[in-house]
Amino acid sequence: MTEEHAEGRRAAAVIVAAGRGQRAGGDVPKQWQMLGAQPVLAHTLAAFAAHDAVGEIVLVLHPDDRDRAAPFLVPGMVLADGGADRAASVRAGLAAVRDSDFVLIHDVARPLVSAACISAVLAVLEHHAGAAPALAVTDALWTGRDALVTGTQDRSGLYRAQTPQGFRLDAIRAAHDAHPGGAADDVEVARAYGLDVAIVAGDEDNLKITLPGDFARAARILRGRDGH
Repeated sequence: MTEEHAEGRRAAAVIVAAGRGQRAGGDVPKQWQMLGAQPVLAHTLAAFAAHDAVGEIVLVLHPDDRDRAAPFLVPGMVLADGGADRAASVRAGLAAVRDSDFVLIHDVARPLVSAACISAVLAVLEHHAGAAPALAVTDALWTGRDALVTGTQDRSGLYRAQTPQGFRLDAIRAAHDAHPGGAADDVEVARAYGLDVAIVAGDEDNLKITLPGDFARAARILRGRDGH
């Protein structure tokens, strides 16, 4: 983790890790479940801490998790308490950023984000107020009701959104301050404020752990990266 990236701009990462969702199963929230030898959160933090473009990291936690997070913090990392919903947690994280031009907002449940993905988002921010990775939808899309197919949906121009979603810091702070709430993600918040958000090529390995089976898939990807 360094203070500036190649263009001389400072970048921060806000890692949103305050959720308590249990769809992934287990006795603890998914960010604290093990993926290989470490919890999911540790892999996510390591990806941003190792990136030369990221000068500061803000970790947004549930207040009850501060002690649990202690072994995985790196010098200079800032902690912020999460809010009542994701938007409130993001706002808390943005408020804690100290000295950066750009910010990358990332879901802790995407522990396999690559350095290339982080770099691609930051590169586009030199020319756009926002940028985010996404994958074009290639499967056929159906509508359905009562377990029966009722129609087909045109997939043209549809994308599967990923994180990190990157923005110029002042712009996304203003966008969140103006938003009434209920957005699906920070791209929706940014667009509601009138910001253009560029699409960066996403990565199939940058999966979001949501359901129990996602841990097995993430573990396979991790083993492949380690050469096993």
